[in-house]
Amino acid sequence: MTQTAQPQTTEPDPPHGEADQGNDELSMSDGALADWSRCEVPHLLGQYRPVHDEIDADRLEVIGELPPALVGTYVRNGPNPLLAPSGAYHLFDGDAMLHGVRLDGSGAAYRNRWVRSKGMLAEAEAGRPLFSGLAGFELPPADVVANVGMMKNTANTHVISHAGRMLALMEASPPTEIDPDSFATLGEFSFGGALSGPMTAHPKVDPATGNLCFFGYSPVPPYLRYHVASPDGTLLSTTEIELPRPVMMHDFVITERHAVFFDLPAVFDLTALMEGRPFTRWEPELGARVGVMNLDGTGDVAWMEIDPCYVFHFLNASEGADGVIDVVGCRSSALPVSFGDQAPADVSPTLHRWRIDPAAGRVSDEQLDDRPGDFPRINDALTGRANRYGYVGLVRDVVGGDATFAGVAAWDLERSESTAWWCGPCEACGEAAFAPDPAGTSENDGWLTTFTTDLARDLSYLDIVDARDVAAGPVARVKLPRRVPFGFHGNWFAEGSAKPAAQPAAARSRAAARSS
Repeated sequence: MTQTAQPQTTEPDPPHGEADQGNDELSMSDGALADWSRCEVPHLLGQYRPVHDEIDADRLEVIGELPPALVGTYVRNGPNPLLAPSGAYHLFDGDAMLHGVRLDGSGAAYRNRWVRSKGMLAEAEAGRPLFSGLAGFELPPADVVANVGMMKNTANTHVISHAGRMLALMEASPPTEIDPDSFATLGEFSFGGALSGPMTAHPKVDPATGNLCFFGYSPVPPYLRYHVASPDGTLLSTTEIELPRPVMMHDFVITERHAVFFDLPAVFDLTALMEGRPFTRWEPELGARVGVMNLDGTGDVAWMEIDPCYVFHFLNASEGADGVIDVVGCRSSALPVSFGDQAPADVSPTLHRWRIDPAAGRVSDEQLDDRPGDFPRINDALTGRANRYGYVGLVRDVVGGDATFAGVAAWDLERSESTAWWCGPCEACGEAAFAPDPAGTSENDGWLTTFTTDLARDLSYLDIVDARDVAAGPVARVKLPRRVPFGFHGNWFAEGSAKPAAQPAAARSRAAARSS
């Protein structure tokens, strides 16, 4: 393991990203729209069907009553390809589109925008796809590789804020900065040039310090880098972590003192990728392990073996006085997605708990729920700390490895019990992001925000559910001016700032001191 301290950069990123990507209207030619009319790719039909324009709409119809204290914007990211693919398409391939609903306590407005990556703009100018996808990789034309690279930074997985910047994320590339008001693309962000390589789509904010903890993985050495950035956006340190092979590592967890990595046998094959074959193999015979290291990236990593499994998303982690680390996440017995022609394994994730004892070198694994589910979320103010409540997306149907999310389970982890809300029989919902009540005093004082789509009527809502009574269902439904395709992750952003509403504990203490 090698750690490099990052000096203060003398040329920080400009106020609005490193390069303006341009935000002109993206017009669809008759030929492009005709291509879409002939598209029969499974992950571009039904709940996944893209939309083909960008709109703004206000004075939206509200069913129920908006909480007066809920003032800000819910923003969700997800794949929405501009052009119909010319070859194999994977759900992870699509160009990013941000969908946002702004609430002011009494009304709601909607906006959607593509994230204008260099790759997507090159394709728009050419009028045809230039980049292949994960299910059948081919090198783009030489001039495209020279100007853009071998792969497109789709930025389609998550949207967060750090250091006053809104960042759209995908794990194979650097972040892309977004204007939080207009959703205009401002350019890739590299922490003033200090970040080398990609950034995970699931970074964590340490609530005590406000530091952003994140990693980046690669199919070529170094396979794993761990980074820590300060609240003002300075990259403080980068640590190279040795792995025996390149693996797909989607998420991780932190505690008050440690970062925890799951080294799982979803193995990259770069040769297969270059040959257009499935580039990720599930090889459980190679084993799996958990690694624990200091939160600041110093010291050695303590590795402990576990049963082979795959985890796309963790709920949270915390550490007891005895040094035992408690981790909760959604575990599959094998990789639950396919990157080639083979059918994905029917191994829907379920909620599990791991107890990691670094001193004894042991890890235990306990299943908490037998219902298929994923997209777990908490009140982010408790990231890396003991939390009582968590919220997990529930799956209604799994057909050919394809899941329809249709509910949210609200877990009381202290009591080991849950309640659930299910949307309508023809509806599908997504990840439920927590929006704290500014006047709240308890962990679950707030609301869950998620997009729900009526698949039969082809329309969508922003559903707002009281986190204190999830089983009661939405207290308000904002009827959106268009259907919102299935997407990945989002966040609630407080009014007047790019920052999510959850504040670091240190910031809360300072605010309390000022008001006393």
